[in-house]
Amino acid sequence: MVTERNTFATSAYIATTPETAYEYLCSLKNLDEWTLYSRMREQIDEDTWVGTASGYQTPLYYHVKRLDHPQFYGIEWHCGLEYQKYYQVYPVLLFPANYIEPGTDEKGVYLHWISFVDPKRRSPLIMEGIHTVHTSECRSLKGNLERKAGLKAAAQGRYYVDSSTMYVNAPVELAVEFLSDLRNMDDWAHLLHADGEIAGSTSGEFRDEYDQKVKVTLRIQQVNKWYLVEHEFFYPDYGFYQRCPLLLMPTAHVFQDPQAPGFILHQIAFWKVGEQLPHGKLQIEDFGSEQLNIKRLLEGKAGNLSTLAQGLSYMPDAK
Repeated sequence: MVTERNTFATSAYIATTPETAYEYLCSLKNLDEWTLYSRMREQIDEDTWVGTASGYQTPLYYHVKRLDHPQFYGIEWHCGLEYQKYYQVYPVLLFPANYIEPGTDEKGVYLHWISFVDPKRRSPLIMEGIHTVHTSECRSLKGNLERKAGLKAAAQGRYYVDSSTMYVNAPVELAVEFLSDLRNMDDWAHLLHADGEIAGSTSGEFRDEYDQKVKVTLRIQQVNKWYLVEHEFFYPDYGFYQRCPLLLMPTAHVFQDPQAPGFILHQIAFWKVGEQLPHGKLQIEDFGSEQLNIKRLLEGKAGNLSTLAQGLSYMPDAK
């Protein structure tokens, strides 16, 4: 896993319906049941409460925003020390099993929870403790929802969720324009090469590193303040399918800092438990290396030639 230092992600398979998980997460009062110590004390408006928090000795405001996508549910939690002044953004995406594997008979939902912490505002405790607390809270959330579904032990999903994250010092609009055209894939995807001329911008035929045929389709959609890029890879000779969501999240939004340039590139990958895939991306490093290529190319296009050498993370003082 490649992790931008201001970002933390955790995931879980939950044996409940996507609709049930979504409605549960939309109600902030339910944080009382599964978090370490986020306890809602007073409701401020329909989507906002003030309460205690695990990482603060002072009250924290909690706000929930619903995300709209035709194939999965999602929310964002926003938190801050003052009402309507939120500086922590936590997107949570709920992928049905058939999003990962179309036609599967597996029920349940794959939850992916991303935490962004503004480096200008965070305390040392937040990033030191976030792995321990959020990983355990994610397990608690799974347990509470599965108990309500009648289970007495943790259910095992067929997949596990992985991610790779890095910062890109370029306008997100430039990324949307560049990644919206599959004809640019030859420039950044070293494991795929165009099989002849790519006629369209959203679909085309490629060859992989074993010279196998791959049909690639692309869909891009704005979700709240960020963008979702979905690449779908289909191997017609083997009936193999792989879907790879990529999030383009403006730094100004996820860190709630209008002066923060660029965006966070967050790749989500799904791997079958105990199984080595025969085709497609085989490891998270395959995605991470492509992200690095995208970062290099876009920062070059934006004229920001010095930030690549500074690493994969956002630094407020970087020039």
